[in-house]
Amino acid sequence: MSQSFEDQSKEFFNSRRRFLTTTASSASAVALASCGSSSTDPAEFNYGVASGDPLTTSVILWTHAKVKDQNYDVSLQWQIAKDASFTSMVNNGTINALASAGYTAKVDATGLAAGNTYFYRFIDSTGATSPVGTTRTLPASTATSVKFAVFSCTLYSEGYFNSYDAAAASGAEFALHLGDYIYEYGADPTKYGNADAVKLDRVTSPANDIVSLSDYRTRYAKYRSDPSLQALHAKMPWITVWDDHEFANNAYMDGAENHNTATQGSWVDRKNTAARVYHEWMPIRTDATNLLKIYRNFDFGTLFSLHMLDTRIEGRTKQKYGYFGDPQDPKVQPYTYADYLTGLTPVNGVYPDAANKMISDTQFTWLTTNIAKSTATWQIVGNQDIMAKMWFPVSVVQAQTVSATAFGTALTDFITAKATNAAAPALLTAKDKGLLAQPRLPYNMDSWDGYPIQRETLLQTVKATGKKLVVLSGDSHNAWCNNLTSLDGTATMGVEFATTSVTASGFESVGLGTLGPYVDGSGNPAAQGALGTGLGLIDDCNYTDLNRRGYLLMTVTNTDIKGEFVFMDTIKSKTYKATVGKTVTVAAATLKRTFV
Repeated sequence: MSQSFEDQSKEFFNSRRRFLTTTASSASAVALASCGSSSTDPAEFNYGVASGDPLTTSVILWTHAKVKDQNYDVSLQWQIAKDASFTSMVNNGTINALASAGYTAKVDATGLAAGNTYFYRFIDSTGATSPVGTTRTLPASTATSVKFAVFSCTLYSEGYFNSYDAAAASGAEFALHLGDYIYEYGADPTKYGNADAVKLDRVTSPANDIVSLSDYRTRYAKYRSDPSLQALHAKMPWITVWDDHEFANNAYMDGAENHNTATQGSWVDRKNTAARVYHEWMPIRTDATNLLKIYRNFDFGTLFSLHMLDTRIEGRTKQKYGYFGDPQDPKVQPYTYADYLTGLTPVNGVYPDAANKMISDTQFTWLTTNIAKSTATWQIVGNQDIMAKMWFPVSVVQAQTVSATAFGTALTDFITAKATNAAAPALLTAKDKGLLAQPRLPYNMDSWDGYPIQRETLLQTVKATGKKLVVLSGDSHNAWCNNLTSLDGTATMGVEFATTSVTASGFESVGLGTLGPYVDGSGNPAAQGALGTGLGLIDDCNYTDLNRRGYLLMTVTNTDIKGEFVFMDTIKSKTYKATVGKTVTVAAATLKRTFV
């Protein structure tokens, strides 16, 4: 017969007293008694509460609890109820915030019902209580609509997390974070994102690039001290994956651009440490046998299956093109793209690039198998990096390395050729025709553009299932809505919504913020401001914003999927205004895009 809540509470407090009594003779217990025990000193819940990885009958609950100036474990009781006053208790139990886990604690709260909202909290043996959090389970099969917020690239030192604050009032039921939840860089004012840190009182800690266990824990604590982040974690369940900066910039399986073995030690040690602390601080369902495996899926009724990938650590081979995927890095100049073009030229029917992997074969099979067997209306892939072909005309890529004037001329010439072709193709000159026929080349080969054959294989495999594919992406620090097309550009495989960053600077930081209308084609005279025309520099780009920070608000029904690109007017002040810059809706029946 199960115990009542009152009986379990008495057992919890009595067992704690028995523990202290029976261990008092040990030296460690004597030391604890001399400086105060957890039965009299209350724990502090300085980093709030969080929930995540919801299923239809369970959800992960998280907190951090520590007695001030003490270093012993803290015993906690957790409670989850149907009401905020906890009179209608659903489940409860005990758990320890372990010193060995950085004083974090999380539990898989079971016995819940699908599509329900719950309230939860943690209580220590003195009665000290955490903030109350709100969470919810995945919807039942009868659900007709789901709304969730999508985030990426939250650099503490760059500005305030206004996007988190805005999302808390957006009506979102769930939050997805696609990586770069923290950044590994130190507090040096000359480092990326630190220019305004002192003025904004957003100096990160520790001051060095994070490498050790203590470093990573301290950095997560700094981020989780942010009130807006704490509030959003307490507001709704999160589903998260890491990208590179939870480890080090442009990481892959066996290393990273921002890792120096000579000064920072073993990459394997750093990678394992970073993964350990991620699992300590995030409300993620953890496989203790393999902390590096985080790809997983969630079924939101019959509306959509969500497949969360790890395109960074689990199976990615080293970035083959450019310098860790950057063709503009001085270390590889002049970069001719010869190796990239060679990789896309079959030899005896085999692409040399085929051995280049963004995800392991195991993860690839897991993903495609789950998509094939899903009966949901939509297949949504939560993915760190831009998946679409972000290919610029060769003439524009080459001109960028010459001068601003040359770049402007090349851009104008290409846009003019596209406009002429749309309005009056008979007027095309030989030069125009040459510009339109020229090859396209990628600018970021740390993204899926650096792994083109595996991307092509993935898209063709999904297309063969006949499923409706929507990819959610982060990483680029800018907002995008793209077509996912085949390598030869003849077939459309799906649509991509890519969120801008919460704070990390994007194209505008290098003077390219005004380029957006030319990239997506809305600035082409022939488009007359319309989106989705294919008249921009990037053929597959339907919409982009290269200036603003914010998040993506997605609403999914059986008839359509809607993405609202929400932007903040500032991240340099806590007083801000959030507005929807563009709404893109994709119809399930036709996959037609509309832009408002």
